[in-house]
Amino acid sequence: MIIHRIYTGDDNESHLETIEVPMEASELGHVSKMEGATGVIFRETPADFFLDYHNAPARQFVVNMGGQTEIEVADGSKVTIGDGDIIFAEDVTGHGHISRGLTGPRHSLFIVMPDSFDITRWK
Repeated sequence: MIIHRIYTGDDNESHLETIEVPMEASELGHVSKMEGATGVIFRETPADFFLDYHNAPARQFVVNMGGQTEIEVADGSKVTIGDGDIIFAEDVTGHGHISRGLTGPRHSLFIVMPDSFDITRWK
């Protein structure tokens, strides 16, 4: 399972990378270890949603349940997020990223993570 990570680099700009979730085989298929979360938010945005450069309000997983959006970072790199795709947005400082609705309405689930969670340990 792939996570699209948006993070602030040493240059104070947002960057994209992909990280694979470590999973182990079980009688239920493949599962990851449980991680603690601090909150959940549900959101619906229209197809023409546009949010210019902004920071993530918290370190959070964003699970896209329906509709498509495009995320763009400062160097022009873009990723299209569709049904079932997951982002880990942790660019809470710096220049931020752009979000553009492509189809919609877009339904997404935000899972806010504690400060102690470090996704880079999955690399």
